[in-house]
Amino acid sequence: MSAAMDIHTRLAQRRDVLRLLGLLSASSLGAAALPLFAQEPKLPKLVTVSGAITEVVYLLGAEGQLVGTDTTSLYPAAARATPKVGYMRQLSAEGLLSLKPDAIIATNESGPSVVLDQVRSAGVKVEIIEADHSWAEVQRKVQAVGRAAAREAQARALQARLDAEWGQVQQRVAAFKGRKPRVLFVLSHSASPQVSGEKTAAHSVIGFAGGVNALGGFQGYRPMTAEAMASAAPDVILTSTQSIEAHGGVDKFWQRPELALTPAFKKRSLITQDALLLLGFGPRTPASIADLHEKFVAAVA
Repeated sequence: MSAAMDIHTRLAQRRDVLRLLGLLSASSLGAAALPLFAQEPKLPKLVTVSGAITEVVYLLGAEGQLVGTDTTSLYPAAARATPKVGYMRQLSAEGLLSLKPDAIIATNESGPSVVLDQVRSAGVKVEIIEADHSWAEVQRKVQAVGRAAAREAQARALQARLDAEWGQVQQRVAAFKGRKPRVLFVLSHSASPQVSGEKTAAHSVIGFAGGVNALGGFQGYRPMTAEAMASAAPDVILTSTQSIEAHGGVDKFWQRPELALTPAFKKRSLITQDALLLLGFGPRTPASIADLHEKFVAAVA
């Protein structure tokens, strides 16, 4: 009897061990199988319509989410290889929707507005940032990209760094007590050069860098005429590197007869920057303004 009970006990113990091994095996299989079925959160696919907005995407490490950019998106160099949706003011709904984005980030300078309305109607989120040529515009771009790309924490960190850089540059500009140079911005990407008045990106940039726009009394751009040059009397001519290239070089640029009427011509006082860096109001704006301020100071030294 005791032998039979001993056998029964051992069989029961064996069943308990097998049951335990089965439970452990099932638990291990479930844990191993879980990652096979758990999916990473889907990150939004983006189209950016503004070179400055595209720069922010790269700084936030979200370039893998870009499915398209506009033709002003040339920095960093990798942005040039992204699918292009055309010029920011000449967008098409078909071109935008063909890339199947989850969100489009643009400024109020983009359009036509009817195209953006069509894209919204198709269920794509469209985020429009007001472009008013202020530091707040840069902040809005960083915040908008952070929201659209689901990278808000990274956006806050980037904004804090950029705000610190901007504050340092503006303190440096404010500390300068010398004469502010009269600066004339020339937009000359075509055969008909224009000069910048008020309510323009160039006007704001000149002021932020410690200069005075040599032309006022009108908003936007006007053709560059001999009369305008004579009355403006700029100490410095400011233009983009693209304008110089369009003229065939610095020497060709100075050959324009209108410029010969200015004090800047006598000193050949010319400052150039890449158009996106100079007028884009993006994350490189603090560096752009710091560079311009140093050159403005040198121009009136």
